[in-house]
Amino acid sequence: MLSTPAAILSAAVTILAVLVIVYTLVLVGRTRGRHGIQPPAMSGHPEVERALRVQGNTLEQVVIFLPLLWVATLYFHAVGWLAPLLGLVWCVGRLVYAQGYMIAPEKRELGFIITAIGSVGLLILSIWGLIASWIAVTAV
Repeated sequence: MLSTPAAILSAAVTILAVLVIVYTLVLVGRTRGRHGIQPPAMSGHPEVERALRVQGNTLEQVVIFLPLLWVATLYFHAVGWLAPLLGLVWCVGRLVYAQGYMIAPEKRELGFIITAIGSVGLLILSIWGLIASWIAVTAV
């Protein structure tokens, strides 16, 4: 069982990431309803198309984010709270991305950059943690 502080915090961030995804689902549904765009239509109003892109891009990013969050949590031990903190940065980035994109596509950059900081940070911690763990296991 994973009951370290880092694992508990990462579990909380995982739930937050799921809530971010649910937010994008609700965003699409409400935007479709507001503009009378019924499924399976994927176009018809620019705001609906933006909401669909926010949802799609978030789903694309979560496939990268979740494995990195958990590999970093399990293998990077130097600063236990750093992986969940970067996970929180990722979640904030997705919300900033959604808000900016819904205003205008060119306003999504800040959210994308914040998201990328979270993802790249987790990638670095994951690699670092795996190498350190491999060295520790093979040094005996």
